[in-house]
Amino acid sequence: MFHFRIHASLAVVATLFLVGGLQLSVAVAQAPAVPAQQITASHLDAAREVVVLSGISRTFNAFLPQLADQTMATITRTRPEVRNDLITVLKAVIPEFEKRSQLMLDSTANAFAGVMTEKALKDTATFFKSDAGKQYVEMQPRVIDQMVVSLDAWNREMSVDLMSRVREEMRKKGHSI
Repeated sequence: MFHFRIHASLAVVATLFLVGGLQLSVAVAQAPAVPAQQITASHLDAAREVVVLSGISRTFNAFLPQLADQTMATITRTRPEVRNDLITVLKAVIPEFEKRSQLMLDSTANAFAGVMTEKALKDTATFFKSDAGKQYVEMQPRVIDQMVVSLDAWNREMSVDLMSRVREEMRKKGHSI
């Protein structure tokens, strides 16, 4: 039976990107913008390498299976009889859409090249090629899974606590919320 894996929501994917580029974000935050005319082909190649080695490019691959799952669920909810044909069609068109992930890789590489020098990108790639860098990339999904659970609980608690405090302060001002 054909089955698409359900992947993380956009928030989780964004979190993966942020965690995946943690040490990159420090460099990016501190680096001045690189003028577009100074970005060479080798500079972009270095940026692409960082995007791939850091694991950031994995996030692009998470979208398509999620979209396929959503398409399957949406259509089969009202037309369950087309399920088998839909599976066949999705299998046939998915490769066409997988090619589009290259566009995101290029876009992300351009973003990195715009804020990091070629040397900084090459140094970062060197880290990701090291044993420590490989371990960092390998452990990301497990850490992020744990972080998402904690983040969800933290977010719910913060929401309840903030609303309680706002109500309390508004009562002091004579308002009942």
